[in-house]
Amino acid sequence: MKTMKWLIKREMWEHKGMLFWAPIVIAGLVAALALTGIFLGHNVNFNEEGQAVQIGTVTIEGAMRTRIVETASQAYILSATPVMMVLSLLVFFYCLGALHDERRDRSLLFWKSLPVSDFTTVMSKVVLALVVAPLIAMAIGIVLSLVILLAGCVAVLAHGTNLFGALLATPDLYLMPLRLVGLLPVYVLWALPTVGWLLMVSSMARSKVFLWAVGTPLATSLLLVWAEKMLHFGFDASWFVTRVVDRILLGVIPGSWLVFDADNAMRHHDMQKLEIPQTVFNASWHTLTGASVWIGVAAGVAMIAAAVWMRRRREEG
Repeated sequence: MKTMKWLIKREMWEHKGMLFWAPIVIAGLVAALALTGIFLGHNVNFNEEGQAVQIGTVTIEGAMRTRIVETASQAYILSATPVMMVLSLLVFFYCLGALHDERRDRSLLFWKSLPVSDFTTVMSKVVLALVVAPLIAMAIGIVLSLVILLAGCVAVLAHGTNLFGALLATPDLYLMPLRLVGLLPVYVLWALPTVGWLLMVSSMARSKVFLWAVGTPLATSLLLVWAEKMLHFGFDASWFVTRVVDRILLGVIPGSWLVFDADNAMRHHDMQKLEIPQTVFNASWHTLTGASVWIGVAAGVAMIAAAVWMRRRREEG
């Protein structure tokens, strides 16, 4: 366990700019744009009793105030979306270079001189990609969302209406970050095929890792589509694209599981009966009851095992 801890620290030190500072910069840009829009955007006016809100030319009566607070408490976490989308790019390119760069700069020879197994080394990269990096992005995204929500409440307070009390008494204000973090196991399982594929290619490719990782499945898809259309083979090319190519290239995108297994995700969930955040949370976990995710997990584990085997045997650049 201590060895794994130090290996993860080493990976963080080597990729600090990518895994830590890049999400912070994106969050800073989003915060700057949001704060500019909040404080320099539409005029917001309240009557003396704070019972009516004037936003531009639209008036919201005081009876809607509770609904506004509920919506804000549920939707504010959406401000973290840009950071979570950047996470998918960071994990993708981190895994692409994780094993290839060690051979290219010959640092592999140094790391192999240490009493650390190839399995432990590769698993440290898997844990960083699937657990540590998402937790960092989630923490930054949650802080960003709270800052934007706070700024919005301050802007409203400047016009005479205090929403802080109502917001602080709303359970969703505290549940939304917990729901986001609670989706981490779902993310890990659905992203495993992509991480496994990228690490395997990273361990095998001598050069042009991106072309091998992305070009190979895309070229295979085009070939199968051509064979299906021109040669009338009885193979469903669209199945290969959606079940294989999408899974190994897009699995690190947060929320992709709702698209990969849409039928199973939304089964037994009625948007009219549940709040949307709770519905999405439940639907995400419900995808784990299908066979698709577990087939992908098995494939991801097999590809990670192949990456470990290749790292043990290949040392050349």
